[in-house]
Amino acid sequence: MRRRRLTKIVATLGPASSTPAVIRALYDAGVDVFRLNMSHGSQDEQRARFQAIRALESEIGRPIGVLVDLQGPKIRIGAFADGPIALATGDPFRLDLDKTPGDRTRVTLPHPEVFAGMEAGTDLLLDDGRMRLRVEEFGRDFAQTRVITGGPLSDRKGVNLPRVRLPIGPLTDKDRRDLQFGLDLGADWIALSFVQHPDDVAEARRLIAGRAALLSKIEKPSAIEWLNEIVEASDAVMIARGDLGVEIALEEVPSLQKRIVGVARRNGKPVVVATQMLESMIGAPAPTRAEASDVATAVYDGADALMLSAETAAGSYPVEAVAMMNRVITVVERDPRQRRMLDDDQADPERTSADAITAAARQVARTLHAAAIATYSVSGTTTLRAARERPEVPILGLTPSLAIARRLALAWGVHSVLTEDAHSFDDMIARACRVAVAEGFAEPGSRIVITAGMPVGTPGATNTLHAAWVDGGARRT
Repeated sequence: MRRRRLTKIVATLGPASSTPAVIRALYDAGVDVFRLNMSHGSQDEQRARFQAIRALESEIGRPIGVLVDLQGPKIRIGAFADGPIALATGDPFRLDLDKTPGDRTRVTLPHPEVFAGMEAGTDLLLDDGRMRLRVEEFGRDFAQTRVITGGPLSDRKGVNLPRVRLPIGPLTDKDRRDLQFGLDLGADWIALSFVQHPDDVAEARRLIAGRAALLSKIEKPSAIEWLNEIVEASDAVMIARGDLGVEIALEEVPSLQKRIVGVARRNGKPVVVATQMLESMIGAPAPTRAEASDVATAVYDGADALMLSAETAAGSYPVEAVAMMNRVITVVERDPRQRRMLDDDQADPERTSADAITAAARQVARTLHAAAIATYSVSGTTTLRAARERPEVPILGLTPSLAIARRLALAWGVHSVLTEDAHSFDDMIARACRVAVAEGFAEPGSRIVITAGMPVGTPGATNTLHAAWVDGGARRT
């Protein structure tokens, strides 16, 4: 099954989408990668979802990506003795390590590392930014604050500290257990939450040890300060606009989204735009016009993939949400302005033979009106280079590695195909032509452009460019 679009769709599985029948329907509607969110559900529930995905993959004969998303160090207050309270603007309110249930004057904040990162004047946001407290006095085990923006506050609400780099790593004990669980399952991507610094990425990569690709979620202002270094250290990034939109001014999020997409594209790393893309479809069969425009904007920017969260995990219309996103993407990609925008934002190739070959492949495909660009890649590097160029035609990512084929399901424009490595140059050409026809990308009389590393099977070395006719075999041109 080939997609008629180049931008990918990631969908989160949850209570509304855990049966094999719904997972199949989501795939048919357009999902390329499934997300298992370790913030919700047990490991047994996630294992059952994973097994259903792999059973579907075996049935349809197409590589499907699986992303295991770690919860990260989410900071929450404790519980209240008599139920929810109301904070009024101007009221004093204390946060401390005392485990006694809270009242309208105080509550426990069981995170001593938060107090270590405070200063007088630090703002704390509660319940996704609905309430704001300002620190007036603090110590190793308490913070006396003043309510700046009040509202109702109940048990276990989240706490954000805008523009404060907390002295905590990105992996809690739960995350480490979930990481090992995901690796043992065979996840293709591990998503690291609340990345603050490149060192966070290095720690996670050491634990993953090459068993999966690493995606860093950009959701802290401190990550923006180290954006280039974090992107370079990661295999992919996600713009997690939920927490990011809490910790920075909302009006800054759109420009930051464009900036992050641009940095990822220049580095040739897949970039995912996430959070509230079709939020109203959690309870309604159609999105708002603003949400459709939000999806379209991410496509115009050239993001590799767009992600649905609660829309598919807990919503009443999970399949409809995927189908709607699929339609919006398809229409935008037919707009000539989208192509002009991609071309205008195209990064100059690096001064390497591999980049020169890949940039030339894009131009040759345009000049010859080729049906597709076929890439041979053991490690996925050659294929990701092709995706970085954002060509006008689909990319056939040919690889002998099932793990790489699954990872490439996240990359823009890539149709992953598991195939034996070519035995010779002539076999490489003939095999690419056969796959292009079999997968519905070409027909006799059309042309394809092929890039690879020679000798055949050389990892990471893109040094060959070839154009071929498709005529039942291959004829060199």
